[in-house]
Amino acid sequence: MGGMCHGATSPQVLAGSIDSDPTSRAIWRPIRGLERIQHSERHGIPARAETIPPSASWPTTAMTIPHLPQEILDYVTDLLHDERETLMQCCLVSKSWIPRTRKHLFADISFHCTEDLETWKNTFPDPADSPARHTRSLLVGCPESVTAADAEEGGWIRAFSRVVRLEVWGTTLGDRELSLVPFHSFSSVLKSLQMVHCPLPRSRIFNLICSLPLLEDLGLSEHTRYQSDYIGIDFQPSTSLPLTGTLELYAPAMEPTAGRLLDLPGGLHFRKLVLTLCLMENLRWIVALVARCSDTLESFDINNALFCMSLWLPHWERRLTRLH
Repeated sequence: MGGMCHGATSPQVLAGSIDSDPTSRAIWRPIRGLERIQHSERHGIPARAETIPPSASWPTTAMTIPHLPQEILDYVTDLLHDERETLMQCCLVSKSWIPRTRKHLFADISFHCTEDLETWKNTFPDPADSPARHTRSLLVGCPESVTAADAEEGGWIRAFSRVVRLEVWGTTLGDRELSLVPFHSFSSVLKSLQMVHCPLPRSRIFNLICSLPLLEDLGLSEHTRYQSDYIGIDFQPSTSLPLTGTLELYAPAMEPTAGRLLDLPGGLHFRKLVLTLCLMENLRWIVALVARCSDTLESFDINNALFCMSLWLPHWERRLTRLH
C-alpha cells in the first residue's frame, strides 16, 4: 500500500517494458551508459571506456509521420475552405485528404459556356462517379447544352443532387424552345433559384419554381419577349412553397410575373423584397407584392430604373452630340 497514485505506472514496470522490446533496448542503452558515467564522476570513480558503445554501433531509427484521427484532418481542411490553391496542394499530400478537399473544391461549379461543359464531361465521364455530389452552388450559362447532355446521358443533371443554389442565365436559342423539365426537383435540398434573362414563357419558369418544395429565395430578371402568357399557374406543387427568404424581381412588364407570384398556393412570405420599377404602370404590382408579404417583410428595396435613366440620358446625349 505505497504512496503511488492510482493509475500511475511504476518504474519497475516501465523498465520491464523497455527491456522486453529490442528497439527500446537499443535506444535506451546509450542513455543508461551516460547515466553510469555521470554517477561515477560524482563519486570519483574512473569511468570505463567501454561503458559507451562506439558511435558506429549506435542504432539509427527512421522518423515516421504521426497518425492523426481523420476528424482532425477534416477539421484542418475545413479551415481552408476558401483557399483553393492550398486545397489543390492538399490533394497531393495523401489519399485520405482527397475526399474532404473535393468537398470544398467542387462546392461552387459554373458552366458559363459549352466548352466548360465539355471539359467537365471529358474529365468526369461517369456522372455517378463525378464530384457533382459535392456541388452546393451551380451556375448554368448554357442551359441548352446542359439539357441536351442530360437527354443524351439519361439524367446527367441529377448527378448534382445536393445543389442548394441554382442560377440559370439566358439562352441563345432564339425561337427554339428550351425545356426546363430536367431541372424539376433535380436536387431535394435546393433553396435558392435565380433566373437571369431567360427568353422563355413564364409558364415554364413557374413550372420549375413550383417543382422545388424547399424554395426560399427567388430571383427573376426577365426578358421582354413573353409578355402576354399569363394564364394562371399550370403546375400545382404538392405542398406550399416556403418562399421565406428574398425576392428579387426585374421585369419590364411586371404584370404577368407578379400575377403568377400572387397566385402561388400558400401565399408569399418573403422577408426581403428587391424590386425594380421600369414602368410607372408596374407600381401597383409592387404595392400588391408588398401588401402580400406585409406579415413577414423586414426589408424592402425599390430600384427606380426610370429615375436612373432620367439622370444618365442627358449625359449620354451630350456625349453623342460632341462626337458628331
